[in-house]
Amino acid sequence: MPAELLSTATITATGLLCKAFLNSGLCSITVSNLHILLDALRNDERRRHGQGVVTVANHISTLDDPLVWGTLPTKLCLNSNTIRWSLGASDIMFTNPLFSAFFRNGQVLETFRGNGIFQPSVDIAIKRLNEGHWVHLFGEGKVNQPPDYPRTNGVAHLPRFKWGVGRILMEATVPPLIIPMWLTGFDKLMPEHRSFPYKYFPRLGSRLGVAFGDPIPVEEITAALRAYSYIPLVTEDGAELKLNDELHPGGCVGRTVMQADERFTSGCEQKRQIEMARSDVTAIVQRAVEALGRQVSGNLLDNSP
Repeated sequence: MPAELLSTATITATGLLCKAFLNSGLCSITVSNLHILLDALRNDERRRHGQGVVTVANHISTLDDPLVWGTLPTKLCLNSNTIRWSLGASDIMFTNPLFSAFFRNGQVLETFRGNGIFQPSVDIAIKRLNEGHWVHLFGEGKVNQPPDYPRTNGVAHLPRFKWGVGRILMEATVPPLIIPMWLTGFDKLMPEHRSFPYKYFPRLGSRLGVAFGDPIPVEEITAALRAYSYIPLVTEDGAELKLNDELHPGGCVGRTVMQADERFTSGCEQKRQIEMARSDVTAIVQRAVEALGRQVSGNLLDNSP
C-alpha cells in the first residue's frame, strides 16, 4: 500500500505540474481527438475483459513524456490506473537512485538498450496489458527530430520502429486497443544538439500539438498473424473471445510465440516466421502513426497544425 500511495503521489504531482506548464502561457498547445483515448480509458467493460490500451507516438523530444499527458483531465491524473505505463532507457532515466525512484514510481519500466526484445521491461508491459492497463510506446525507441528523418523522393519517413512493439501486441492475451498519436512542436520546445546548460531548458513560446488517430482495426493485426498459420489464433480455452460484440482472437498467440522462440534454433523455419510476424505487426503500427503524421504535418512530417 505505501508503494501504491507513493506511485499515485508521483503521478499526480507530475501530471499537475505538466498541466500547469501547458496552461501557463509559456507555450501553446492544440489537442485533436482526445476523446478517442478518453473513451478507451473510461471503458470499464474493456478493462474487465482484460483488454489493454496501447498508444504509439513519434518521439521528438525528451519532454514528450510526461508533458504530453498534461492534456488529460485532472481526474485521470489522480489515479494510477488511468495513467500510462511506459518504457524508459536505463542510461538516461535511471542514472542515479533519485531518478530511478522517481521514474519507477511514475510507472516507467527500466529498459536496457541493446538487450533486445526479451527483457523484463517488455515482459512487464505485456503483463500490464493483460491486466487491462494502458501502455504507451515510442516505436522508434529514441528521440528523432524531423530534420533527421530519412527521405525517399522528397517524402519523409519515420525511422524503423523496434520489434518490441510487435512482441508486446502479439503476446497480449486479448488484442489491445491500439491508438496512434502524432506530436508536433515538442522538437522546437526541446531541440536536440544544444550545448550545456541550454539543452536542459525548454524554449518558451513553442506551439505544441497532439493528435490522436482512430484505433487500428484488430483485423489488420490478426490478418498479419494468420499469414503464419502455425500460430493458433484462439483464446486459452480454445475458443474465440467475444468482447463488445466483436471476436478478438488472442490468448495462445503470445504463449506460442514465446515457446517457439525458446524451442527453435535461429535456423528453424518456425523462428524465422515468428520474426517475420513481429516485423509485419510492427510495420502496421508504424504505417498508422506515419499516416496520421502526414494528415497533420504533411509529407515532410515537420509542420505544426
